[in-house]
Amino acid sequence: MDLNPIMLAAGAEIMRIYATDFAVVTKGDSSPVTEADQRAEAIILAGLKHIAPGIPVIAEEEAAAGRFPTTAGTFFLVDPLDGTKEFISKNGEFTVNIALIEDGKPVLGAVYAPALGKIWWGSAGKGAFMAEVKEGVIGEALPISVRQPEGGLIAVGSRSHGGAETQAYLEAFTVADFVAAGSSLKFCLIAEGRADIYPRMGRTMEWDTAAGDAVLRAAGGRVETLDGQPLKYGKRFQNNDGDYANPHFVAFGDSSISR
Repeated sequence: MDLNPIMLAAGAEIMRIYATDFAVVTKGDSSPVTEADQRAEAIILAGLKHIAPGIPVIAEEEAAAGRFPTTAGTFFLVDPLDGTKEFISKNGEFTVNIALIEDGKPVLGAVYAPALGKIWWGSAGKGAFMAEVKEGVIGEALPISVRQPEGGLIAVGSRSHGGAETQAYLEAFTVADFVAAGSSLKFCLIAEGRADIYPRMGRTMEWDTAAGDAVLRAAGGRVETLDGQPLKYGKRFQNNDGDYANPHFVAFGDSSISR
């Protein structure tokens, strides 16, 4: 299943709006949303309906409106514009995210950073790849994989979220450098072998993480909850949290990295 044409179409619409004096609205959960989020999601929903009409889609803006389709073991997770704060500040570090979930695992995913001109994708058993995007055309697909660190680790964290809890977690490791990045780019940096660890102690939703998680797993990495279990997807009707909310987690590169 090739998600990249849908990613490019959504990214083109985002960039069209990015060049305008767009309005920003605050949602009920206090997070920002723009016309780009909504229009990109509409493009993605139409594209997925065309290529996979039988697979339900959980999408961020649909979920914000309380619209959840009935899902079984297989469904898509969509974040049409991850890093809306980065989009608003116009630093380029925002992404389009689509992932396919099977039995709680992200088995296929794509992440596109239209302002940076880069796209990453990966699937279980087939590896992970990245390519440059120029004038709406995807260039050569380059295989990517996590690195085996030598010496200290390179940690990556959120540009818009962070805190003492993250720093406390990293104290258990020898960290040589820390890199800040927005959106799901953090997963892609580890998948490319440019970083090693990403602890996230703040709130995230499944559509925020699924695509980057899929790419990272395909590149040889892993994403775990703080008790060492793989991060699972499809967490609706949770007793202690909202629908599709994630617990705190850590993304790792090489399998030798553990706490």
